[in-house]
Amino acid sequence: MQHTIIKNASIVNEGILIQGDLLISNDRIEKVGGSIDIKARATEIDGTGLHVLPGVIDDQVHFREPGLTHKANIYTEAKAAVAGGTTSFMEMPNTSPAAITVDLLEQKYSRAAECSLANYSFFMGTSNDNLEEILQINKKKNQVCGVKIFMGSSTGNLLVNNTLQLEKVFAGSELLIATHCEEETIFTENLRAIKATGKKLTAADHPIIRNEEVCFESSFKAIQFAKRNNSRLHILHISTERELQLFTNMIPLKDKRITAEVCVHHLHFTSDDYDRLGNQIKCNPAIKAPSNKEALWKALLDDRLDIIATDHAPHTWEEKQEDYEHAHAGLPLVQHSLQLMLHYVKEGRISLPKVVEKMSHAVADCFQIHERGYIREGYMADLVVVNMNKPTTISKENILYKCGWSPMEGMIMPSSIEKTFVNGHMVYGNGVFDESKWGARMEFRRD
Repeated sequence: MQHTIIKNASIVNEGILIQGDLLISNDRIEKVGGSIDIKARATEIDGTGLHVLPGVIDDQVHFREPGLTHKANIYTEAKAAVAGGTTSFMEMPNTSPAAITVDLLEQKYSRAAECSLANYSFFMGTSNDNLEEILQINKKKNQVCGVKIFMGSSTGNLLVNNTLQLEKVFAGSELLIATHCEEETIFTENLRAIKATGKKLTAADHPIIRNEEVCFESSFKAIQFAKRNNSRLHILHISTERELQLFTNMIPLKDKRITAEVCVHHLHFTSDDYDRLGNQIKCNPAIKAPSNKEALWKALLDDRLDIIATDHAPHTWEEKQEDYEHAHAGLPLVQHSLQLMLHYVKEGRISLPKVVEKMSHAVADCFQIHERGYIREGYMADLVVVNMNKPTTISKENILYKCGWSPMEGMIMPSSIEKTFVNGHMVYGNGVFDESKWGARMEFRRD
């Protein structure tokens, strides 16, 4: 049995901070707190001045494999993730081909088993005509994170605009249903109207075309489907103040049937940043006016918004340099999401325990992930060791995404990721990777 002891660290878990030791035995956390000494041989890590957090679980990433690997792949993006303290991810189905059959979905799992340094799960995609495949996934409800519905623009045949199909999926799925909510008819008309003026479009027009109404109408529609069918609905990347009236903090997360996510870029950027960054921050749903950012922060802190994610969506630099209409939507974020939130801890906007809650605990609760997301004895040892007082500058030299760029390039983060453990294995430590073990397929408890 292999043992690792992190000595004299500040351990942040379940709303509290304790000073003490943490013992990892093989792939699990064996003991937390106090002074730990064991007779067996152990690797000892000095945690003095460092914080130990549960590894981040990101419920929304696009790693582009198969078919779009000129942008990214599972190996490169999972490597970037663990370097940033993200130990587990859930990846979206809009690859090429799209993961809309059980066989195609399982091919993605098989690939991750060969090359992902982080733990993984993959969403089953929905089209207008794959209901039979969706219902087959019910048999794997403890092995698959959820079903994804694009109720707005997407690639390939993943846009679901057939009302009967939507009703049947919401009625029939026993898994969590995650939705991208933007009303296609509204933003298509908005685009037509602004083009009719003869205006040359730029990224600054993106939140006008994909405005608040686009998001609200689609989110409202998804909630009506969910309420009629008592579905387990999770709405991704909320970006508007108006949508927040659709969610509640009056019941505990574990009892909610309808939950919501906010992404780090909607908490950080506003429409004021288009002048500086242009298409680099073009994404769907759009980054909008500053009043929305302020409302999102308030709802995050009062628990109307349940979890923080990234919607990590890399594109090549060349794809982002196209004119506005042709520039691809999405931005790479997974390497720096935790550090960005620690930046806001330093600013006093959010507490460190709240960051841990929204990026680890709540994700585990929301998706009913088995034995991850907490620093608990007997749980899998997915951990990140952070130096809160060692600044890091984001630069081309340390960006690990295959696309090689970040909209936060040049930003000085107040913290550094010192070590990341995945299933008890120190996969990343002081800038060095140990790729001798791959991550594991996440399991869920939904019976």
